[in-house]
Amino acid sequence: MHIGQTALRRRALLKATVLGAALACSPAQYRTLLAGPVARGAGPYGALLGPDANGLLLPKGFRSRIVAVSGLRVGLVDGASPYVWHPAPDGAACFPEADGGWRYVNNSEVAGGQGGVGGIRFAPDGSTLEAYSVLEGTSRNCAGGVTPWGTWLSCEEAGDGGQVWECAPDGSWEGVPHPMLGLYNHEAVAVDPVNQHLFLTEDDPGGLFYRWVMAEGRFDDAIANGRMRADGPEDGTLQAAVMAEDGAVEWVDLPDPTATPLRDSVDATRFDGGEGIWYDSGFVYFTTKGDNRVWVHDIAGQRISVLYDGVEDPEGGLAGVDNVTIAPSGDVLVAEDGGNMEIRMITADTREVVPLVRLPGPAHEGSEVTGPCFSPDGTRLYFSSQRAGLDGPGEGITYEVTGPFRTERVGIAATATPS
Repeated sequence: MHIGQTALRRRALLKATVLGAALACSPAQYRTLLAGPVARGAGPYGALLGPDANGLLLPKGFRSRIVAVSGLRVGLVDGASPYVWHPAPDGAACFPEADGGWRYVNNSEVAGGQGGVGGIRFAPDGSTLEAYSVLEGTSRNCAGGVTPWGTWLSCEEAGDGGQVWECAPDGSWEGVPHPMLGLYNHEAVAVDPVNQHLFLTEDDPGGLFYRWVMAEGRFDDAIANGRMRADGPEDGTLQAAVMAEDGAVEWVDLPDPTATPLRDSVDATRFDGGEGIWYDSGFVYFTTKGDNRVWVHDIAGQRISVLYDGVEDPEGGLAGVDNVTIAPSGDVLVAEDGGNMEIRMITADTREVVPLVRLPGPAHEGSEVTGPCFSPDGTRLYFSSQRAGLDGPGEGITYEVTGPFRTERVGIAATATPS
């Protein structure tokens, strides 16, 4: 039983809302669910300037550096690491270190058991100290999510056998799969630390929006032990969202998270190609590439709305929505898979949709921008061009951008309420 429902009431509600859920998947119905219009404008940083030394277009005062190139050893302050940076860099995150530095983890979206996760340790001044393997032997590690207990959840976009793997950012223990989070084409995961839920996206045209409700005490166990448990039904319940025409959400239990195809085992709302997801201030932001939308799930209000609609606003400049992250300021950063090869911001205080980074030129043709994430202090932005090379298309390049980022909270994009 969750959010005050009994199983009987949930079954009755499901029967009553199946038609509504089907209607909710139509563009005509989605038009009524906009969280509020986005705006045009220059944003807080102004227009993009011409290419810098690394070919990136950035606003005034920002600069870039190349952190790693796939197929080459990662450069360190005292030479080169024996670790060769993995191909197809994808989802990523940063984790603070006690000395003021941080660790950066990055997925490798390679199939056939050749994927995994790599890591880099940075000093407090941003110099690179170490590069190493975090997870090996997995397939098509796409995006993922950070946990409150300090681990990285790496998601396999590996069809109906894909799993979520939990890893130590320093690679100190072998990554473990969590089958109770479902077997499907995983994209990303976000943790709600208040209600002790995990939210997950499915990269499929008929994919579901999932919620994992931890069993009582499991969240505290994860905090104490530094890792979670999702091995059996006693560890929690996997659910899928059923969205009514007005955006109201109810959750239905999935009887067997290991059933395949999992999305066909329950009647729930279909989302067209779930991509990145991020939790912030009581809201979960997620994207769907099939209809070019950025969504917001209001957890307290149990409602889903559309923050950005590329179908309704084709001139908005945001195309191929993919990975998403929230800056310390509250600004929503969305990476493009194709499009103009940009990271675009939806500003938290004014809801302007503005470019922050553009990767032009033949080196990025056929590529996508992946894994945007900030250093713990919010002054450094990391991301990759997944299929770029130094002299043309390649196996991937990972970048860092520094500059006058807004590091203080200015608002919540979901509500357009300035701080």
